[in-house]
Amino acid sequence: MAGPQGPHGPRRDTRGIVDASDLFTHVRFRRREPAPALRPYLEHYWLIDWDLPRPYASRLVPHPSVNLVFERYAGCGDDAGFAEVSGIGLELFTQKLEGRGRVCGVQFRPGGFRPFAPGRPVSQWTGRRLPAAEVFTPPAPPSAVLDPEQEDERIAALDAYLLALGPEPDPQADRAMALVERVRTDRTVCRVGELARAEGVSVRSLQRLFATYVGVGPKWVILRYRIHEALERAESDPAVDWAGLAADLGYSDQAHLVRDFTATVGVPPTSLTAR
Repeated sequence: MAGPQGPHGPRRDTRGIVDASDLFTHVRFRRREPAPALRPYLEHYWLIDWDLPRPYASRLVPHPSVNLVFERYAGCGDDAGFAEVSGIGLELFTQKLEGRGRVCGVQFRPGGFRPFAPGRPVSQWTGRRLPAAEVFTPPAPPSAVLDPEQEDERIAALDAYLLALGPEPDPQADRAMALVERVRTDRTVCRVGELARAEGVSVRSLQRLFATYVGVGPKWVILRYRIHEALERAESDPAVDWAGLAADLGYSDQAHLVRDFTATVGVPPTSLTAR
């Protein structure tokens, strides 16, 4: 399978990051491409390093993706660092950063995690953060990923570990990934029933596929990607036409979009455009 973004490298947008420009003044944030054999399953690697004189809180509206995260920072309780699997976050994620720290993350494509952990539906990880050793065998080695000062060596360590896990090809995972990519890129997909009819399946079958391979339902994915787009527009265009954007994103009116945005991001869109 050739992943839909494999030939094009990691995304360059800031979707999901609240106040991205402020984040980038506090941390070094990079996305890197995995080895070719992993690209069908992974969005990208993401790397963050920081050395802060004062605490800083980053905020993220999570993607419908599972992440494998290697972390080391002041107060984490382990000088070697630790690794955890972070299931899809259902709410706004806030992380306090202080002192010095380093994170190396693996963002799986929605639907791309289960080939690495085929024993359970991905919905079992949703809303949870747990030690990677409880999910993967052999356990992930934090020091091998976090110790190298050369970034390329960290990427090579991530590649080596994930390739050794031996993801199992799964046509249903491919199908789920393709459907989520369609939701992400096609604004006309606004209703679960429409997506099910286009796929030639029942709504219930589509919901089961998403629960097993993505971790959340198709309605949640549609809403989350629309909020991501609205968030990016709010931060990049102070003169955004909210009524027009609501119509573009499939909302019945502007008020509905504003309610969903405020409930997801925690602040109304006008508070971001005012910045």
